[in-house]
Amino acid sequence: MADRSFLDWPFLDDGHRQLADALEAWCVDNLTHAHGDDVDAECRDLVRRLGAGGWLRYCVPAAYGGVHETLDVRSLALIRETLARHSGLADFAFAMQGLGSGTITLFGTEAQKRAYLPAVGHGEKIAAFALTEPASGSDVASMETTADRAADGYVVNGAKTYISNGGIADYYVLFARTGEAPGARGVSAFIVDADTAGLAVTERLQVIAPHPLAMLTFSDMALPADALLGEAGKGFGAAMATLDIFRTTVGAAALGFARRALDEATARAKMRKLGSGTLADNAITQSKLAEMVLDVETSALLIYRAGWVRDVQGRRNTREAALAKLHATDGAQSVIDKAVQMFGGLGVTVGVPVENLYREVRALRIYEGASEVQKVVIARQHLADSAT
Repeated sequence: MADRSFLDWPFLDDGHRQLADALEAWCVDNLTHAHGDDVDAECRDLVRRLGAGGWLRYCVPAAYGGVHETLDVRSLALIRETLARHSGLADFAFAMQGLGSGTITLFGTEAQKRAYLPAVGHGEKIAAFALTEPASGSDVASMETTADRAADGYVVNGAKTYISNGGIADYYVLFARTGEAPGARGVSAFIVDADTAGLAVTERLQVIAPHPLAMLTFSDMALPADALLGEAGKGFGAAMATLDIFRTTVGAAALGFARRALDEATARAKMRKLGSGTLADNAITQSKLAEMVLDVETSALLIYRAGWVRDVQGRRNTREAALAKLHATDGAQSVIDKAVQMFGGLGVTVGVPVENLYREVRALRIYEGASEVQKVVIARQHLADSAT
């Protein structure tokens, strides 16, 4: 059983503690790290079950069927940490419902919110966030997909790749260049239903930990004027504001993976015979366990502080979220690697939990801002603060 003493920290309140207890019980009864061959069907089923369990209500505001008046980052982080500890695919399904609807929550019109958010919260619509392109990943401002103005709306041409839920989503929040100004100032956001003419899923992508991923292409795709999400030319800011909320939760998912790895490694160390004792009696093993505990505890502090800054202090937490994601994802990679090493050959055997965790954690250091990007964000903020 993973350590839960962090729930008593002042960053969290009784509501968060009740959420953690209820979700833990649900996960024990409903989830497993193992999954079958049809990942699309499993993700659809997980969205449905997460909706039926009430957990997706944390992805939308109360006015549209949610739990909190506004998105509560600490709740989102707690849910992702807990789900990830039990099932990486369940965490993925939950995360995409939040990320794929977050821009609508923050910038959508009332009509857009009512059309999409209640269905997201009930697990009736699968959401997706289409930002990355073949030639622009971290450098979002250099995107090439265009949305040209037409008499009755926009015409979109281009491609997006590594789009999570690509091929199973009911709609996509799409970012495209509308040309109001150069670079980031000329990008807009749109809501695109999956059955829109001119949208095609042209390639399904296979990655280290199976998830629904696809390349999307847009060929003279016509969108009505009311598909615009937020202000024209403000899409880059909308994307970054959305990522500010959910970047902290990426760290939380990594923390969930790390906690599971630490539990597995601890159990292994206690039972694995080594000479006249066990692996746990070995000083080198103890040193590794201490390093793993340090990474886990530090990540948890950074994650829930970042959420507290946003939720309680009510200020943008770009710096705190970057610190949390950077440390938690890099730290989880290290924790899991140590766990695999403790298992020896068993640790790289398909189906063993630490082998699955090793594959699951790697992408978290890349998506929603690679570790290198987080370092730039942190350094720039530090330099700006030191000048005042």
